[in-house]
Amino acid sequence: MDAVAAAASDAVVSAASDIGGFIRSQRVAAQVSLRQLAERAGVSNPYLSQIERGLRKPSADVLAQIAKGLRVSAEVLYVRAGILEERPASPVRDALIADSSISERQRQVLLEVYESFRHENKGAGAVSGPALTAAETSQAAVSNDSTKE
Repeated sequence: MDAVAAAASDAVVSAASDIGGFIRSQRVAAQVSLRQLAERAGVSNPYLSQIERGLRKPSADVLAQIAKGLRVSAEVLYVRAGILEERPASPVRDALIADSSISERQRQVLLEVYESFRHENKGAGAVSGPALTAAETSQAAVSNDSTKE
């Protein structure tokens, strides 16, 4: 049992240092000081320093606050911390995650709606084909309205 406990402890330390290093690299890339990020995320400077050095493993709530401070998706940090499993790449998801013009809440809602549509279509066996253009969609709506009269 001691070997199992040691392996589990090593896994936690490894995950903590991985997420810490990732947070540090994102912070440096964003040209934000440790103190600035701590203030933006609403955590103490020493605590954030311990996270970056792999000494502390942050909770999901703290990761969400740090993500907001770094202006990155919380999902990215959750995957790095081992809280969520990584999903297959999707150009739409990647574009939503990278879009800095929408808030984190808007991003999450859009991702949830997008994933629910994908899940629904997958279950219905929908055939994916070219999307309708806005003009084609408008024309279809007009055609449907005129048949109701």
